[in-house]
Amino acid sequence: MKKKWWHDKVAYQIYPKSFQDSNGDGIGDLRGIISRLDYLKELGIDIVWLSPIYKSPFVDQGYDISDYYNIAEEFGTMEEFDELLAEAKKRDMYIVMDLVVNHCSDQHEWFRKALADPDGEYADYFYFVKGKDGKAPSNYRSYFGGSTWEKVPNSDKYYLHMFAKEQPDLNWENPVVRQKIYEMVNWWLDKGVAGFRIDAIINIKKDINFPSFEPDGPDGLVTCIRMVEEVNGVGDFLEELKHETFEKYDAFTVGEVFNMKEDELLEFIGEDGHFSTMFDFSAHVLTFGEHGWYDQKPLRFEEWRKVIFDSQQELQGKCFKANIIENHDEPRGATHYLPEHARNDAGKKMLGTVSVLLRGIPFIYQGQEIGMTNCKRNDISEYDDISTIDQYQEALRAGLSEEEALKCCYENSRDNARTPMQWSDGKNGGFTDGTPWLAMNPNYMEINVAAQEHKADSVLAYYRKLIALRKAKEYKDTFTYGIFKPKYENVDDIFAFERGNEESGQKLLILANFGIEEHTITLEQRIAKVLLTNEGRQEAINAEAALNGTITLDSCETVVLELEK
Repeated sequence: MKKKWWHDKVAYQIYPKSFQDSNGDGIGDLRGIISRLDYLKELGIDIVWLSPIYKSPFVDQGYDISDYYNIAEEFGTMEEFDELLAEAKKRDMYIVMDLVVNHCSDQHEWFRKALADPDGEYADYFYFVKGKDGKAPSNYRSYFGGSTWEKVPNSDKYYLHMFAKEQPDLNWENPVVRQKIYEMVNWWLDKGVAGFRIDAIINIKKDINFPSFEPDGPDGLVTCIRMVEEVNGVGDFLEELKHETFEKYDAFTVGEVFNMKEDELLEFIGEDGHFSTMFDFSAHVLTFGEHGWYDQKPLRFEEWRKVIFDSQQELQGKCFKANIIENHDEPRGATHYLPEHARNDAGKKMLGTVSVLLRGIPFIYQGQEIGMTNCKRNDISEYDDISTIDQYQEALRAGLSEEEALKCCYENSRDNARTPMQWSDGKNGGFTDGTPWLAMNPNYMEINVAAQEHKADSVLAYYRKLIALRKAKEYKDTFTYGIFKPKYENVDDIFAFERGNEESGQKLLILANFGIEEHTITLEQRIAKVLLTNEGRQEAINAEAALNGTITLDSCETVVLELEK
C-alpha cells in the first residue's frame, strides 16, 4: 500500500459556531479557534476540520452557502482565516474545510439570477423542471421532510432541493457549473488549505427523468434516497472532481458517503479512489427507524460490535476509513453508544479507546475528549436544528405525545453535538461573555476542560495518553498499517481486537468490557507490557496475567497490551 502523508494523522472536527467566541456576540469565531490551537496541539491533533465558515444565511447552519469565496461575518474575516492557516502551519497542523457542492443557498447570486429568468442560462445551474398535471415533477421526500420540489414563482416549473427549500441542488450535469466548482476548490487549495471534508456528495448524481416511486409513507411521498440508489454514474463526476482539483495538490479528502453500492468501496477510497478516505457510518445507521426518530431501534451491543468488525475487515490492507463516534449531525457518542451503567468517565475512556485504536484515521469531535453528553430540553422551542423540528412534528403526527416526541429529540437531535464547547465552570462555560447562540448544556459545571486539565485521571488526560500511544514511535506503524483481527467475539459484552505488524511481529491487544459485570479473559499469549488502562491497574493486570494467564476486567474497564512475540 502506497504511504500517504495523512495516514498516521489524528483529526479533530471543529463546529466553529460552538467552539470559542472571542468577541462576546455568542457565536464562536476564527479568532476563538486561533486561541485554542495550543490546546489542540497538546491533545495530539494534526488535522483540524472546520465545519462551514462561508458566507451563509444559516438556514442549515452554514450548509447553505451564499458565497463560496467569502467568510461569514459571524466568524470573522479572510485576514483572520489566513492567520489561522499560518498559526496552524507553525504548529505542524493542517486545516481542512467543509466542501458543500451538492447544493448552495437560495441567496446565492446564481440562484437569484435563475429565479429572475427561469428559462435563462442560470436556470441550468439548477434543476428547473416543469410540473406534471399541475403537480410536482415527482414524489420525492427531502431529507428534512416535505417535497423536494418547490414552485418557481410566476412559472410552471419547480426547482429541486433534496435538503431544505432554501438549499437548491446544483446541476452537476452542466459542465459550466462543474468548472466553476473546480475553480473555487482550487482557489482555496492555493490559499494553503490541506483538503476538504466533502458533504453529501453521493447526491450530486440525479436521474434527470425524475421518476416517481411507490410511496413509503402516509404523505404519499418516497424518500429521495430511492432515486439516488437507483441511478449510476456518480463516479464519473467524482473522478473528474479529483483530477481537476485534489490530486494536483496532494490534498486530503474525506467523503460523507451514504447509500454507496457494496462493490464501490475501492472505487471511492482505494489506492486510486475518488477520496483519501470516507467516514465509517456503519454503526450510525444501526438504529435508524423506518419512518424517523420515533420508530428507531435500540442499539444492541452485539450488532454494533459486528458491524465495526465487519467494516474493519472489509478494508483490510486496501484502504483507510475515518473512524468517528460523533459529529455535528449525530447525538453525543457517550449517550448514544454507552449503556446506562457505562455513562461515566471510565465508560467514556473505554469508548474512546476502541475507536481511536481501530485501523483508519481517528476523527475526534469537539468535546468528545472531555466526555460531553446529550442535552435535555424541556420544549421544542429550545431546539434550533431544522431537522429536529421536522422529526418532532413527524413523531406527533405518528401519535406520540409531546413528552415522547421530546424524548426522541433528546436521543437524536443534531443540537446535542452543537451545544457550545465547555471550557470551564465559569459564565457560559468559558465559551462566551455574551449570550450563547444555543443554550449551554447545564452539565458544563461538572464536565469542562478546566476541571480536567490538570487531573491525572480525567477523560481529557486519558485522551491525551491514548493519542500519544497511537502516535508513539514504537507503535505507530502497527496502529497505522497493522492488520485488524477481531478477538473474543464469543464473549458477551467484550469488545476486543488485535492490531498486528506482519513485518516486525508486533501484536497489540485491545480489550474492553461494556458489560455491567466483571469478565475474566483467558489470554492466548503472554503479555510483554501493559501499555494503557483506564482504571490505572497496570500492576494488578500484570500480576494476574503472570500468575493465571488471565485478565479480569471490571465493568467499563479497558486495557491495551503488547503481547510477547
